[in-house]
Amino acid sequence: MRSSQALAGVNASFFTFTASAQYPGDPVGLGLYDGRLLSEPTGDPAEADFVVDAHDNRALMGRLSWSGSLHNRRTGATLPLKYVNHPPVVPVGCADLTDPTQCAVPGDVVRFTPEFADTTPSGAGVEVVLDRNGCVVRTQTERGTHLTTGQTSVQATGADAAALLHTADGGCLRTDSVLTDEEGRQVPVRPGLFGVNGRYRLTAHGRIVVPAGTGSFFDRNPRTIAGTTREGKVVLATIDGRMTTSVGTTMDETAAVADALGLTDAVNLDGGGSTTMSVEGTLVNHPSGSTERSVGDALVFVPGPYRPTEG
Repeated sequence: MRSSQALAGVNASFFTFTASAQYPGDPVGLGLYDGRLLSEPTGDPAEADFVVDAHDNRALMGRLSWSGSLHNRRTGATLPLKYVNHPPVVPVGCADLTDPTQCAVPGDVVRFTPEFADTTPSGAGVEVVLDRNGCVVRTQTERGTHLTTGQTSVQATGADAAALLHTADGGCLRTDSVLTDEEGRQVPVRPGLFGVNGRYRLTAHGRIVVPAGTGSFFDRNPRTIAGTTREGKVVLATIDGRMTTSVGTTMDETAAVADALGLTDAVNLDGGGSTTMSVEGTLVNHPSGSTERSVGDALVFVPGPYRPTEG
């Protein structure tokens, strides 16, 4: 927060914390950073996304959908993408094949960017590295490589390995990536657009809409809220919990807090030990853990006109 000279910021997306020891900050759902889609929406009905245009601070909330595909400009071959920056799964029985293209079980097709990690995930399958124009730089019959500036790659496992090699054969690939809102309208992805994932909408069009539920997620916990007022002002709020001075809120109570704050539209962001708020570089809430938790991403408000990020 201090390095960006931010006025305020809170933790944001749900992310792989204990589920992935190798990639612990990988967002579980939408991750859109200055117009770069680095993580696709999950399609989980619980996901509720929060998207902000830095040019005018207008916000969009709801469950976004994504579709992606590769298209060979010379041959016309097309292959659907399944994920963005998400380690693919190798089908059972295909990991030890000498030729990964001989697997007959459907696998995953995943696009990777340099933002994911120093190297792409390694293992059985194939990988095609592309330059900034989408033209094939090299093809590998096993996964795992380093991407330089401007490069991306596509990995495929299972039966999709052969399909990827066929699609990429001897040409340059166009990558199509489309985000749509709940009404089916395309969301223009451009510099200045930022989006994070939450779990469950709290309010919509002035009404409390959080669903009923049971279990630890719906019990009292620390919470982080992002929403907008009727006038369009963006509001970020945190609720401490799991301590004697503050027990946190249930999902119903969190929605009630959002409503009381005048948030006509609001989503529940990652909470629990992740819940953290900083104002002018100073921690202003009390995180429930013994130390501040490293999180996958954050929502940060920087005063002044929007300036594109470098790279």
